[in-house]
Amino acid sequence: MESKQSLSTQTDISEIVKTYTKHWKWFIIFALLGLIVAFLYIRYATPEYEANAKIHILEDKNASSELSAFNDLDILGAGTNKVEDEIEILNSRGNFIEVVQDLKLNITHTVLGNVKSTEIYHNRPFNINFIENDSIINNSEFTFFVDIQSDNTFGYGLEEDSPRKIYAYGKNIKTEIGDIVLTPNLSLLEKYIDRKIRIDIRPIFTVAETYQKKVIVVSAEEGSNIIDISLTDPIKEKAINILDKLIYVYNQNAIEDKKIIADRTSNFIDDRIEEISLELNTVDQSAEDFKTQKGVTDIASESNIALNVSASNRAELENARTQLNIAAGMNQYLAEEDSYEVLPSNVGLNDGSIANTTARYNELVLERKRLLKSADEQNPVIVNLDQQLNSLKEGISSSLSGMERNLGMQVNNLSSQLSRINTKIYSAPSNSRQLRDIERQQQTTESLFLYLLQKREESQITLASSSPKSKVIDKAHLAKRAPVKPKKQIIFLASVILGLLIPFSAIYAGQMFDNKINSRTQLEGLVNNLSVIGEVPSIGKKESLLVQKDDRSALSESMRILRTNLDYILKSKKSGNGNIVYVTSTVPGEGKTFVSSNLAMILASTDKKILLIGADIRNPKLHTFFGGKNVDKLNISESKGDLGFTEYLFNKSLSAKDVINPMLVHTNTIDIIYSGKVPPNPSELLMNGRVKTLFEEISSLYDYIIVDTAPLMVVTDTLLLTEYADHVLYVVRAGNTETKVIDFPVKLHEEGKLPALSFVVNDVKHDNLGYGGKYGYGYGKNTKKWWKF
Repeated sequence: MESKQSLSTQTDISEIVKTYTKHWKWFIIFALLGLIVAFLYIRYATPEYEANAKIHILEDKNASSELSAFNDLDILGAGTNKVEDEIEILNSRGNFIEVVQDLKLNITHTVLGNVKSTEIYHNRPFNINFIENDSIINNSEFTFFVDIQSDNTFGYGLEEDSPRKIYAYGKNIKTEIGDIVLTPNLSLLEKYIDRKIRIDIRPIFTVAETYQKKVIVVSAEEGSNIIDISLTDPIKEKAINILDKLIYVYNQNAIEDKKIIADRTSNFIDDRIEEISLELNTVDQSAEDFKTQKGVTDIASESNIALNVSASNRAELENARTQLNIAAGMNQYLAEEDSYEVLPSNVGLNDGSIANTTARYNELVLERKRLLKSADEQNPVIVNLDQQLNSLKEGISSSLSGMERNLGMQVNNLSSQLSRINTKIYSAPSNSRQLRDIERQQQTTESLFLYLLQKREESQITLASSSPKSKVIDKAHLAKRAPVKPKKQIIFLASVILGLLIPFSAIYAGQMFDNKINSRTQLEGLVNNLSVIGEVPSIGKKESLLVQKDDRSALSESMRILRTNLDYILKSKKSGNGNIVYVTSTVPGEGKTFVSSNLAMILASTDKKILLIGADIRNPKLHTFFGGKNVDKLNISESKGDLGFTEYLFNKSLSAKDVINPMLVHTNTIDIIYSGKVPPNPSELLMNGRVKTLFEEISSLYDYIIVDTAPLMVVTDTLLLTEYADHVLYVVRAGNTETKVIDFPVKLHEEGKLPALSFVVNDVKHDNLGYGGKYGYGYGKNTKKWWKF
């Protein structure tokens, strides 16, 4: 089973291959045509050259970046440039607009030729000066033509073939984009005399977008900071200039960007310095006002001094209070003492006069007491002493009172002074904190002020030393001296492939949309187990429609194969004579009469007795093969006039011999029953039983009876006669019969309406002939020349 499937697969593949290889002449012709077209294209195509350049993207270091003023603040990231981003920046539309504008690529001069035109990039014969602003010219689209006639004049026109208006060089020409003036380059002008030049002015952004698509910018390797730039253009110098200018614009824009950022940074720092300077003045004024208001210069030193003064003041205050208490006590003692007693001495008073007076008072008291031992109080000496003692006592009391007043005042002063000192000591921490806050703000503002001053200087240095973003490794240069386009090998190969694809596609499309039977092999795949016993090749208009006895044509060989296969089928039958063969088809025009006539002729060439019956009584065709124009080829031994198959069916008095026409066709003897006249009721006539009578009468008289019947799908005539047939040949015409029609006879066979059914493919092209066709029909005749199709 697997071997059968494998064989079937191989057969299918071989058939598919054969479908294309049989048209090998077309493949060769179109391949050659493709080569010719490729040669002409290469001959007249404008060659293009490739220019390459290579740059190295430099990483921005913190020390040199225009934003380094803020790097140590960690405000901005300090990462390296991403090559992918730089590629996008390099290939940006803005860069190409600058390139086009600087190189004036939006204005092109083209020398027109009969086949190929050439652009003039350098050494142009004249210069164009525009009166309008560049902004208008750069956004305009305008084309005009110039015919150089002499050193002084030129022709101007808006169409290639329009009449030219003559102008002198230097004269204004009014155009839709404003006035223009042409000035000659005399050294180059003579070369272009009598030549036609087209000047194209296009918008800059359009040209920029064109070159943006043409320039290829890629990274040299993954992770590398090196970028490769390439451009293909018909003009070598233009390609090189564009790449060099692109790199220059890229670096200049990078420097300008750095300068802009540096200027903005510097302006920002200046603004901040001005604000911080005002803030610093405010903070300094606050510190000054605070010290002035609090009366402090150095809080720590003054606090130490205040502590020492407070201790000293407290000691003085205690001493003053002690002296005051002693003085008050003695003064009270003196006031309460009436007698003359010794007063306390050395009580701690610091007043020496009181101490001396008290000592003198005590001496007099002691002396009085000694005198009283020997005298009384009336003694003048005692009285004198009493007067002295009273005087001293009053003096001491007066001194103590004065001293008491002075000490009281001193105690009050020392207490006030101590209170002030303590207040300063107690307020020192608060003042110190407030002053420290002010000083901290002052220090912070001053540090920021000094920092910004430093960064302003750094920013100015950076601005002065801005460097390009990339380093040119290789300036723009030609990759090859030879043009890279057109690529001859690829074009030739593509043209051959395209040339082969055209017939391949045509054949494939033809097969896809072809719903017709074209070959025996195709038909065998549709009829299941039914046999296809022959295929009849197409014949030319000048070839004979009927085969001859010793004919070696393709038609005669195909009919011999059909005869052999049919004879094998008929002899395999066991019942009856088995010699009645119907030839039918689906619709008229498929060649059933042609096949039946030639089958009769090829059977007759074997000296067999043959009868050919024209049973298609609706559309008789046998006379086209055995009468009319071909009558001079016939030797009719006995004519039956107009009697035929129809007359036999209608007139029961006629016998088979009355309608049979014996003939000598070429060298073959054959009997024919023509169809006769077209009856008004063919179906009813065929059902009257005379057909059965005819076949019973003649079947034993002939070796083969070939019946040319009506088409099955058009009328029912043939189905009315199939019960008398020993075999039915169903003719299918190649290139005419649709594949879906084959289901009709197959279904009739399955229903038993078409017994012993076989198929014949008619009008098969020689390329589609199967089996014997592979080895060639018609070996006895000259083969067709290879250039004939």
